[in-house]
Amino acid sequence: QVQLVESGGGTVQAGDSLRLSCQVSGRLLSSWAVGWFRQAPGKEREFVAYIRQSSGSTLYAASVKGRFTISRDNAKNTRDLQMNSLKPEDTAVYYCAAGFAPLDTSTARYWGQGTQVTVSS
Repeated sequence: QVQLVESGGGTVQAGDSLRLSCQVSGRLLSSWAVGWFRQAPGKEREFVAYIRQSSGSTLYAASVKGRFTISRDNAKNTRDLQMNSLKPEDTAVYYCAAGFAPLDTSTARYWGQGTQVTVSS
């Protein structure tokens, strides 16, 4: 059983930065990845970024590439999402997820409860 707990959400202004953290507990398979998804009101949940368990390689959605960075802290067993140059369109509930790589909404097996990020213009 894997548990994921997100933290770090909040309300910021456009252009600001925010860092989300996902605390991971339980055993992750080497073929898995841990990543972030987001869901805005009235929209489907979408992929943001993931990091592979085995290699540490990363993948980003085009909409956040160059602004967001996913990283892992093995000592703390966290997967953080550093979000820079935030835009109002980044406003959403952000979810941490884990599952088989490549990670998407169909391969994710475990989800966190979500954390709200609101970016005002």
